[in-house]
Parts: sequence; C-alpha cells; structure tokens
Amino acid sequence: MKRTYIGEIAPGQHRISGFVENFRNKKSMAFIVLRDVTGKMQVTVIKEEHPEMLEMLDQLTPHSVVTFEGEVVASEYVKLGGIEMYPTSMKIESIADALPIKDDSDIDVRMDYRWIDLRRERNHLMIALQTTLTAAMREFLLERNFVEIHTPKLIAAASESGSDVFEVKYFEGNAYLAQSPQFYKQMAMASGLERIFETGPVFRAEKSYTNKHATEFSGFDLEFSYIDSFEDVMKIEEELLTYAITKVKAAHGEKLKELFGMELEIPSLPFPRMKLADVYAELEARYGYKVPDELKGDLTTEAERMTKQLCRDMFGHEFLFVTDYAKEERAFYHMRDEQGIPQGYDLIWRGVEITTGAQREHRYDVLKAQAEEKGLAEDVKFYLEFFKYGCPPHGGFGLGIDRLTMLFLDIPIKEVQFLFRGPNRLTP
Repeated sequence: MKRTYIGEIAPGQHRISGFVENFRNKKSMAFIVLRDVTGKMQVTVIKEEHPEMLEMLDQLTPHSVVTFEGEVVASEYVKLGGIEMYPTSMKIESIADALPIKDDSDIDVRMDYRWIDLRRERNHLMIALQTTLTAAMREFLLERNFVEIHTPKLIAAASESGSDVFEVKYFEGNAYLAQSPQFYKQMAMASGLERIFETGPVFRAEKSYTNKHATEFSGFDLEFSYIDSFEDVMKIEEELLTYAITKVKAAHGEKLKELFGMELEIPSLPFPRMKLADVYAELEARYGYKVPDELKGDLTTEAERMTKQLCRDMFGHEFLFVTDYAKEERAFYHMRDEQGIPQGYDLIWRGVEITTGAQREHRYDVLKAQAEEKGLAEDVKFYLEFFKYGCPPHGGFGLGIDRLTMLFLDIPIKEVQFLFRGPNRLTP
C-alpha cells in the first residue's frame, strides 16, 4: 500500500508513517498521536484484537518512527481532524532514545541538537514560509523576464571592501569566500543579460553576536539594466516584497498567528521614502533623539531601530526607504549625482535594515576614480575590467532570506536558519 500524507487523509484504507508525538499505553487500548510533515493523526489500537502488536507497543517511545496500515474512520470524539485510524499492521522503523532537549531548553543547547529542534511545528512552519517566500520572489521575477544565475563563491580577491572575508586554502594558493555576488551580478549586466537574480550562500567574517547577524546566510540578489535612476530599483523592490508577503500571508497567515502570534500586514504601495537628514530631523523633533554631526552621514543602529515607530507614526507603514547617505558610507560602485550624493538607499522593515540598493556606476573612468578614492583600485582591478568594453546603466539590491524570515516571525536569526553559523558555531 502506498503511503498517504496525514494532511491528505479521508476515511478509508491507508498507510501512514511519522514520528510518535504522544503515546498513551492503557490496559486494553493504546492511543498514539502520529505526526508527519503535513499534520497529526490519532491511531487507536484495540489490544485484544491485535496481540501481535503488544510487544511493539511496549517498546514504543516518544519520537520513535512508526508505520501503520489500517482503516481511517470519522469520530466525533477525536479532536485531531475528527478522524482516527484503527491499524491492522504496525512496523517500528526506529526507536528513539530519551530526548536531550525540550521546547523550552536554552537556544544554544537546542542548536547543539538542531535536527531534533527542527521537528517542532513552529520550525516546520518556518521552513515552509521560507520556501513560499523564495518561490514567490522567483515567480515575480520570472514573470518580468529575469533569468537566474549562479555565481562562484570561491573568488581570487577579497570582494568589495577587502575586509570581513574568509580566507581559505586553495591548492598552492589562497582564495576567499564571497561576501556578496555583487561584482558578478554587474558582470552579467556587462554580458548583456539585462535582468538577473540569484539565490545562494553569502559569507561575512564579522564577529557579530547580535540577534540579526550570521557568518553565513542565504542571499536573494537581483540586478537589471537600462534604468533611469535608483527610483526604478526601489520600485521593483517594493513590488517584489508586496507580492511575496501577499503570497506568504495567503499560504501561512493563519498558522503564523496561531504559532507565533504574528499578524501579517500587506504593505501599501508605494513605500514611504525619506532622506537621511530628514529622518534625523524627525527623530529629534518627535522623540528627542540626537546624534553628533559626524555620525549623520549614516544611519546609527539606534536610529534604525527607532524608524519602526517613526514610520508607523508618520505613514502608518512598516517599510521605509532611506536615501541620501554620505558618499563615505557607501560602496565605491554606487553612482553619485552632481553633488556627490550616492544614488542608493537602505530599506528598513520593522526597524531593521533588510536591503542596501543602488544605481551602480557603469562608466569606467568614473568607477575607476571612485575605487582609487577609496584605495581599492588594485584590489578590484579584475572587476573594473567588466566596464571597459561597454556596459548599460543598471542597478540592483540584495535581500537576506534569513533576516526576512526573522522579521516575519519576530525571533532571533539563530532560530530561522536551518543550521546557524556564527563566530562561535560551526557544528552541527
């Protein structure tokens, strides 16, 4: 008999398999709650009818893996879907030892046994949400003539700034783990591909111990050509995120509210936009928050956090584009206007930065001068070559799938990654 997922079962003969979530072994009957990736079902064994199952029932432990075959019937007394199974056969696939963790164990202890921690319903929902989110963003872009590429993660030179990268042995020499696909995304623009995106691992050698940083995470990046300004980049990002959030809410909204207490809000378009100087002016006027003038070229961590309330108070919105950063605080490849202002932005969601996006500088001479200004011309010599033979105007951005999931669920980044990597964790 072919296995049936619990979530798809109707009355009739079925075969089901899964983990034992709950088990009551009574004198004349045994009640097992079996769980698979789609749901839970009660299995009721009448012992006098199945003496061949008695020994197996005595061996059974929580989280053991079992297969049952039998009749599924409707029952008004069963809370789990109003149906239960009366099995005619039972097979123990695996006996589980006593678990070393509980749901309320310390997070670092749970990380030590992540494969067990991932069995929780909350974590199954988290993985399903990430799947829906990524699929929705991919679907949105494919419908707009984007193509998916896969850039190398082993590179010959330290990318972007030359710092915060992992160096690895590469045969007789050294290589680095890419901290971004940025340079290769732009190479794709010089290749004439025009509209590309990528989902892949990103590596950051940062000794950060916050709830939103990881040394390896999953990035979702895109780049596209023939833009008129970075406003085009902001427009496609707000539309992309609105589309994806709508899909996530439709698929998981009820479960998100049940398991995490999170009510998903579909954002209105367009997202609000503010210049960085105006953000600081409003934070001071409304909440008395002041920063020294020398720090006003970038958004401080505290100011970033406070934009959550500011955005709600000013716009009734959860998202905020912040523009007009100081050129000293932006990457050399960001285009600048006549006043030297970088043509880019940060996107803040619920007081957390989720994107740095921009129109890129595509003119070779200007780009080379900006790299020299930051002392990087030699480090990025291979990258500058992309622009010597013609390149269209272009722009793009990158999103962290893990950070987005963290904000969907309001839990630390450690808990939203399949396996977290940080300065103090390389296992399991």
